[in-house]
Amino acid sequence: MKICVLGAGAWGTALAVSASSQDRSPHALTLWARDAALVTAMQSTRQNQRYLPGAALPESLQVTGGPASSLEAAVAGQDLIIIATPMAGLRSVLLRLQAARVGVPVAWLCKGFESPENKTPDGGGLLAHEISAQIAPDLAAGVLSGPSFAREVAMGRPTALVAASEHAGVRDALVAAFHQPTLRVYASHDMVGVEVGGAVKNVLAIACGFCDGLQLGLNARAALITRGLAEMTRLGVALGARADTFTGLSGLGDLVLTATGDLSRNRQVGVLLAQGQTLAQAVASLGHVAEGVYCARTVVQRARALGVDMPIAQAVVALLDGQLSATQAVASLMGRDPTAELG
Repeated sequence: MKICVLGAGAWGTALAVSASSQDRSPHALTLWARDAALVTAMQSTRQNQRYLPGAALPESLQVTGGPASSLEAAVAGQDLIIIATPMAGLRSVLLRLQAARVGVPVAWLCKGFESPENKTPDGGGLLAHEISAQIAPDLAAGVLSGPSFAREVAMGRPTALVAASEHAGVRDALVAAFHQPTLRVYASHDMVGVEVGGAVKNVLAIACGFCDGLQLGLNARAALITRGLAEMTRLGVALGARADTFTGLSGLGDLVLTATGDLSRNRQVGVLLAQGQTLAQAVASLGHVAEGVYCARTVVQRARALGVDMPIAQAVVALLDGQLSATQAVASLMGRDPTAELG
């Protein structure tokens, strides 16, 4: 199978490394980046020092991009296209693939809601599959998601992901491309649930980060994760997802990883805020995108439009906007009126 990964950030690079490192090498992998300097550096050093230092790029992995190779040229003749841009870049890539009349399966890795410039009828930001339906309806598309730190995937550490699409051909292509002894890929029909889980867990990880940064203890962290999962499920079901999707890899699995793992950028934002850094300082110190910072407001906007109660997500937005300190945000959550656990 010929596979092209569009975007050479940490996760796109890691997935390309993983798929091209299989002992039997059944796939031909191309990693495309728009930044010419990054392409040149990766070609010469066989590493992505900027986004995934320490992970060697297999010799079989072709690196291209910049002015030497357009996106359209890179995807020509491929059997599967993976979009590995941040959420903010998805729309422009989908537009180009639609214009190029791509007829092979396409899947994205990004997790989040789009910024509110492009609103849904209910006033919120768009999920990835909604963007695709709006501007690239001819594409057979899906999403690859789940609990996965890029560094561990590149190292060959055991990982499990979920491939979701309404198209059986897309699900089958993703499983065939990436399922291997160290990376299990499960199939799902529930794109909505998988995307909501991937988006909301980043917001909840910020909450767990400032909980840990304030040293509130493991009890508090467990409460945030559990009640956060309830919020995630409520929003997902309101958007048409299956409730049981949120007990799976893209729901509970990704939430636990991102809310507790030291490699989580979103969790680190919360920790740094709790330690007194400004949001700008916290984001600048990461050197990578923390999607929860950018989609928290759209998560809350979408939830409000649907009448879904998400107090933890609302507290994160107030924290990011400087309306509440970390201690005040915790106090506001603990001071809420009693309710039934499943309510």
